[in-house]
Amino acid sequence: MSAANGGEKMNRMMKRRFGIVGVAAFTVLLAVVLLPFPAAALDVLIGTGPTGTFSHFAGRTLCRALDLRAEGVACKVVPAPGDVHNLTNLRIGSLDMALIDSRMLHDAIHQTGYFRFLDIRYDNLKTIAAIYDLPIVLLVRSDARIESLDTVQGKRINAGSPRSPEHLAFDAILAAKRWSTDDFSLVEELSSSQSLDTMAFCHGTIQAMLHIGVHPNDSLQQLLRLCDAGFCDLYDADIRQMVEKHPALFPVVVPAATYPQQQAPVSTFGTRVMLVASADLGEQTVYRIAEAIYRYRERMSAAHPALAPFRDNAPPTEAFGLSPHPGVVRYFAEQGS
Repeated sequence: MSAANGGEKMNRMMKRRFGIVGVAAFTVLLAVVLLPFPAAALDVLIGTGPTGTFSHFAGRTLCRALDLRAEGVACKVVPAPGDVHNLTNLRIGSLDMALIDSRMLHDAIHQTGYFRFLDIRYDNLKTIAAIYDLPIVLLVRSDARIESLDTVQGKRINAGSPRSPEHLAFDAILAAKRWSTDDFSLVEELSSSQSLDTMAFCHGTIQAMLHIGVHPNDSLQQLLRLCDAGFCDLYDADIRQMVEKHPALFPVVVPAATYPQQQAPVSTFGTRVMLVASADLGEQTVYRIAEAIYRYRERMSAAHPALAPFRDNAPPTEAFGLSPHPGVVRYFAEQGS
């Protein structure tokens, strides 16, 4: 390992152990004691969602790519309760990278949503790549005769538990359509915990429900088969207008035949999970990370079809108020992109 990479490793170790306060003193010491560092892999910590989530699976898949392809990088996954925890630890240097939902990242940068009353700045972060999409799909019972988003009015629907991603999506749809809960015969707030929402759906208590997650999904496939359910397109003119105005939302299409019961593609929208890095992570390290991800991306997609980093072969651009990491910019510049 070069002295520069060795210094980067030691600097980040000190941040994690002693916090930001001790870094300045250590930097002075480092300038005086110019000793070479032993050749060793640079430990890179990546924050993900809890164990068992797709975020954690994606983080482990990324780490395998880096361990195999990124010279001098040793990757370790650090599961956490959620994006707020990961953003905070990324900001203070306890993590090097994290998988963050685009909506949460946008809110953190612009101090909206969950971050409205937090006087914390997250502008020391840089983006590396979009790793996977999180489509929002509307599941409908076949006997409910719901053929479009407009025809869900007057039906029984589950909005998800309060403050859950499903409920936030439901509120966004209501705002885009200029609807209220009075436009439905019943609005439940059932959690996905212990399958409360799917049981109500299968028993006919509700006729429609929102689902947020990657595709294909084994549990969703079972629900479609056992409960005689299907999908309803969400991406109409009102939703398209909402997505075009919000930089953290994206149009998404679930391809036909993703599930045996699904004959047509599903047009919807969703968020995007980004690989975000601390600005302190060295340019050369991120260059190697970008190279490893790009060259390993087909094997990542083989691990799950939803994993598709750098899907458009183009260098990342500024997103949500964050610029791409210089290491990624350099990698794509050298590829002639």
